[in-house]
Order: sequence, then structure tokens, then C-alpha cells
Amino acid sequence: MTPENMILIAMGIPLLAVAWVAIFGKLPDVRETGSIAAAVATFTVCCLLASHVFAGARPTVLIGEMMPGFSISFTVEPLGMAFALIASGLWILTTIYAIGYMRGHHEINQTRFFCCFAIAIFAALAAAFSGNLFTLFVAYEVMTISTYPLVTHHGDEKARAGGRVYLGILLSTSVAFFMLAIVWTWHLAGTLDFTPGGILSLPYRGRQIETLGLAVLLGLFAYGIGKAALMPFHRWLPAAMVAPTPVSALLHAVAVVKVGVFSVLKIVVYIFGFDLVRESGISEWLCYVAGASILIGSLVAMTKDNLKARLAYSTISQLAYITLGAALATQASIIGSGMHIAMHAVGKITLFFCAGAIYVGAHKSNISDMRGLGRAMPFTFGAFLLASISIIGLPPGGGAWSKWFLAVGTADRGMYFLLATLMISSLLNIAYLVPIPIQAFMTPKGEEPQKFHEAPMMCVVPLCMTAVGSVLLFFFAQPIYDVLLPITEVVTEVTP
Repeated sequence: MTPENMILIAMGIPLLAVAWVAIFGKLPDVRETGSIAAAVATFTVCCLLASHVFAGARPTVLIGEMMPGFSISFTVEPLGMAFALIASGLWILTTIYAIGYMRGHHEINQTRFFCCFAIAIFAALAAAFSGNLFTLFVAYEVMTISTYPLVTHHGDEKARAGGRVYLGILLSTSVAFFMLAIVWTWHLAGTLDFTPGGILSLPYRGRQIETLGLAVLLGLFAYGIGKAALMPFHRWLPAAMVAPTPVSALLHAVAVVKVGVFSVLKIVVYIFGFDLVRESGISEWLCYVAGASILIGSLVAMTKDNLKARLAYSTISQLAYITLGAALATQASIIGSGMHIAMHAVGKITLFFCAGAIYVGAHKSNISDMRGLGRAMPFTFGAFLLASISIIGLPPGGGAWSKWFLAVGTADRGMYFLLATLMISSLLNIAYLVPIPIQAFMTPKGEEPQKFHEAPMMCVVPLCMTAVGSVLLFFFAQPIYDVLLPITEVVTEVTP
């Protein structure tokens, strides 16, 4: 099996899963067995493909050309391969968790849920493997449309209102800004292909453009990719919390927001070239916007009593870390952003798994009602504590490494105000995350521990596995670093 075939197979399996789920929708056991099998098969193929990509291969598949310069093509490079491994690997655990949650909470429309879930994974892989901006844009829009039914899953007025905000912001920003940025890039460079060194940083590939124009173009990309949830285009993310918790996990960790920040990072590296971004100063404004999003997201999170709402604003803050790393455009910050995609994915999916398990096992959604629950749900709240440590950026959580490299990136650029911002944000992370498990293990004075129990095993096992994973990433961060390092080295070599 050639690497080129592996690309098509990896993206084809989720589509086959859609057909399987639709055909066997009335047979839950068969339907869900097929979903798990598809997730495992997809991850296996991605691992096989990764062995070629990380050894230096860059397999390419051309599907077709819509018009001159606008083709659907896939080229797998290390950054996209790393993202594909994250998305496909977490799909396995999210599917298992979703089965336990949907059954434990007796959710309706489960067949539609698993169909749309598989389409979203297909879109995530298509974005990861995209060989040019046009392919990335198509995958981005498929992701938006396929996740809308998941956000509005419950079908009530609250869900529909959240869905309108979700769809309205993501579609409007992509059409008004992202599409315009793509057309402008094609006009400047004559190509949309992702190229080491950046197509805009190589003068012989296109027209020259003044610094102000480059800064505006970067802004169109940054805000056109609404899934990165950069303020003020972030409201869709809290609005989408009306969805079931497995959808929240998909939104925050497996696919949606990660497609957003992955796209921002890939565009900085392969369209602008991070040497151009750094030396021209076109991203300095974006650094400070990202810094503001980091602090404001954390401060708003502290005010939320609803657990999912608090985690949603935490995600807005953490995504801005990745955008900041891309905007800093140093070797350390690019590596830090790439690592934070992985570290945050594993940590935040654990936190949302825990939120769902608490809701299924104890029917609690507000943090103020969770005091004493830890003794009844020790695995859930223990996992929450481990994942919180990673999100904060403390050893032995994997997030310690990504935040370290991001901090080094701010120091490399001499932006000590932003370095202080990162430190303050980590303190705020402690303030809004750590008290939750601590209070959960404290029984109110004069009261007996609450008589609840852990959620179903299919909910608890995945959250325990991802919690352990958030710790293992601290001890095994070197492979991620090794994967990301060549991206920065290639850029340095080819940029004039």
C-alpha cells in the first residue's frame, strides 16, 4: 500500500462509517461497533502513513482542478500528519465515550449524531492533509456544516439559537474574510500551494506587496478562520455549549477549534513563511490581540458557574496561546504552538469528558453544586485534576512543555509584556480550574457525602485514559518536538 493510497484510505474510512451508521441505525450495537472499528482503522492507517512522512516522504494526491490555480489536492507534511494523528487517535476515545454518554443520558437522534461525527472527522483529516489553501477552505466549510446538526442536537429553542450563532459567525467570517484572503493570495503569488518557506516570502514566486498590505492579509486570515475563536469573533464557541458533551469534546479537542488554530499555524509557516512574518513586523498587532484574548478569556472563565461555560472560555484563552505562537514566528514559538495543539487537545478533552460524566452520574452542571461529589466520583474528579495541571502548564502535565516554548518565543522577540501575560494567565488557570476538584473532595461540614456514583464505564474509562495521556505527554514530549523541528529548519533554509 503506497503512502498516496493511505491518504485516500484514511479519509475514506470515516465516509464509509457514515454509510454504515446510516444503514444500521436501528441496530445500536452494530452501528456503534462499526463506529469504533472505523475509528481504530483510521488511526491505524494514519500511523502507517506517519512512518513514511516522518522519514521524509511528502506523498501527494491530486483529486481534480476546479479551475486554473484552484485544485483539490492533498500533500502530507509533518505538521498536518501530527494533527491527523491527534484527531484520529482521539476519535477512538471520543466514540467510546459518546456511546456511554448517549446511552446513559438516553439521547435522541443517535444515528444522526454518529453520522455527523464521522463527517467531521473526515473534514479534519482533509484539512490536515490539504495541499493548498483552496482544499483547506473546502474542508473548513465541510467541518462547519457537518457540525451544525451536532450543535443543535437537542432540537429545542435554546439549541436552535446556539446553532444560529455558531453557523452565522463561522460562515460569515469565512466568506467575508477567509475567501477574500485566498483570492488575494492567489493574485499575489499565482499559486495557493502550501510551500516550505512561504509562497509570499519568495519574491520570484509572485508580486511584491508592501508591509501594510501583508499585515491586512494576515488579519483577513486570522479573523477569517473563525474557528480559532480569536476575540471578538469568539461568541460561537460558548453558544455551541448547548450541544451534548461529546459534541463539546469534538468542538474543543478533536476537530473544530483545532482545525482553526492548525490552519492559522499552517498559513503562517507555508503561506507567509515565519521569517517574513517575524522580520517584517506584520504580526505584532496580532501578538497583542492574542495576548488580550488569553487574559480576557481567563478572566471571563472565572465568572462562570456552569462548568461547560467555564471550560468554553478557557478554550478561547488556550487557543489564543497557539495563535500567539504563530504570530511571534520564532522557532521556539512555532514548536510551542504545534505542541500546544496536542497538549491542549488531550487535556481539554479530559475536562469535557469529566463534565459529561458528572452530568450523567450526578445530574450536576454548575460548579457550586459539586462540593462533595469527589468522594462519590473519585476517578472523574481525579482525572479532572490531572488534566487541569496540564492546562495550567505545570509538571507533570504535558502543557508545561508547550507553554515553556511559547514563553521562550516571547523572550526571543523581546516581548516581555506578553511573557508576563502568559505567566498571569497560568495563575488565572489555577484560579478557575484547581478549586473544582478540591471542593469536590470536600464534604460540607455536618453533611454526609452525596449519594451519587460514577458515570457508566464507557464514560469513565476514556476520561481516565486521556488524563493519563496528559501526564505521559510530559515524559514523552521529545517525539512531538522531533516532528515539529524540521518544519522550522526547512523554513530557515529556503527563505532568502
